[in-house]
Amino acid sequence: MARKPKPLPSLEWLKPRVKISRAVSLISFVSLTVLLLVWNLAFADLHGARTWVVVSIQLIPLLLVAPGMLAGSPRAHAWLCFIVNLYFIQGVLAAINPARMVFGWLEAIISLVLFVAALLYTRWGYQYARKAAGES
Repeated sequence: MARKPKPLPSLEWLKPRVKISRAVSLISFVSLTVLLLVWNLAFADLHGARTWVVVSIQLIPLLLVAPGMLAGSPRAHAWLCFIVNLYFIQGVLAAINPARMVFGWLEAIISLVLFVAALLYTRWGYQYARKAAGES
C-alpha cells in the first residue's frame, strides 16, 4: 500500500526559512574558506611544503561548488553537504593535536553549521520551488 504524500508547507512558512538557511550557509561557507586561508598562510607549519599547493588542495572542493552556492542552487547546496564532511573530519583530527586544537575546533564547528544550513536550504529550497510552481 503506497503512502499518501504529505502536503507541502505554505510559501509564507517556507520563505523566511529559505532566506535564513541560505544566509547561514553562505556566511559559514565564506568563514570556512577564510579560516583555511588564514590558517595555512599565517599559522600552519607545513614542513617545507609549498603553501600554494596546500591551499589549492584544500580549497578546490569548495571552489567547485562556489558558483552554485552564490547562485542559490539547492543542488549545489546538496553537493556541498557531501564535500563539507571532509572538512569536518579534518577539523576533528586537528582538534586532537594540542598545537592545532583551536583551528580544529573552529573548522569542525563551522563545517557542522555549514552542513546543517546547506541541508535545510536544500530541503526548503526544493519545497519552495515546487510550491511556487503550483504543486500542493
